[in-house]
Amino acid sequence: MGNLSHEEIFRYSRHLIMPEVGLEGQQKLKDASVLCIGAGGLGSPLLLYLAAAGVGKLGIMDFDVVDNTNLQRQVIHGTKDVGRPKLESARDTILDINPFVEVELYQTRLTSDNALEIMRDYDVIADGTDNFPTRYLVNDACVLLGKPNVYGSIFRFEGQASVFDATRGPNYRDLYPEPPPPGMVPSCAEGGVFGVLPGIIGVIQATEAIKLITGIGEPLIGRLLIYDALAMSFTELKLRKDPNSPKITKLIDYQHFCGMSEMPVIESVADVQLTVEDLKAKMDKHEDLLLVDVREPHEWEICHIEGAKLLPLSRFTKEINQLNSAQEIVLHCHKGIRSLKALQFLHQAGFRKLKNLQGGIDAWASRIDPDMPRYA
Repeated sequence: MGNLSHEEIFRYSRHLIMPEVGLEGQQKLKDASVLCIGAGGLGSPLLLYLAAAGVGKLGIMDFDVVDNTNLQRQVIHGTKDVGRPKLESARDTILDINPFVEVELYQTRLTSDNALEIMRDYDVIADGTDNFPTRYLVNDACVLLGKPNVYGSIFRFEGQASVFDATRGPNYRDLYPEPPPPGMVPSCAEGGVFGVLPGIIGVIQATEAIKLITGIGEPLIGRLLIYDALAMSFTELKLRKDPNSPKITKLIDYQHFCGMSEMPVIESVADVQLTVEDLKAKMDKHEDLLLVDVREPHEWEICHIEGAKLLPLSRFTKEINQLNSAQEIVLHCHKGIRSLKALQFLHQAGFRKLKNLQGGIDAWASRIDPDMPRYA
């Protein structure tokens, strides 16, 4: 792509004065290309920082438009972009950050028919997707092409990141040989996502891509980084190649592979929420319902609602046989977060008469029983 201009040298001077990067490393960035699959939560910070760092060519694949609900975390888009294709919004923001970057747009869904052709022209592939069929497709195409796959995933308050490079270490199938049963892992639309979480994981992906391009540091090859935003903690797991893993020889039907058959899911979190006032009314009418508290025993000791059944989330999956699916079940925790997770699990297990107490026991103490102790 040519040598760095005087303007580029000045722009990237904070990189150039670092001996680990220097002029040579910055030139490598300018000569490199990265394909980002998805311009949403993960793709936003990933693209912003790759553009700012001076990666010469950025490919973006997405087929969605900007929605108001995206703006809580997809920071490459703005309110003015609502209704626009994400590709156009992302391109405009990137070029505003760095006009020296070439942007290639692919307004299409990644498929087994187009993956190899599109991905072949890029040095690094960054997976910013949110579904298992596409993750397996990205992985298998990277294996066949010998490309590094910079992986990230997010859900609620937890994120994961790694670099899958079959030429030097394990690939995604060594971590997840088979996809989970359909519906067992709720999407971000169903369970939510902490707004800043994709920013952290996306920046980690950008960091790994830059390290791969420049050859500095130790990439996350053979390592899975797990981030817990609530605990502000990082955990690292070692990954190894599975010698028994079948060899990847071609791209397949990934929808079929992941068993994407019809399965009932919660269409809207709002549909399962129950206010504390509505719960109080039901209890006053002596309606037949079971109030299940999914907090831990030490929380139960501080305060609990009379008549509730304690079933901690930490052992929830092992003890759901105590519940009757024919009875209306109202789940609650401290503030309504963990109980929503428990509700999703019960829904996937076939329970249908389910409600989540909005605001949890904290809302109950605040608005129904002011004599009840509250805790942070």
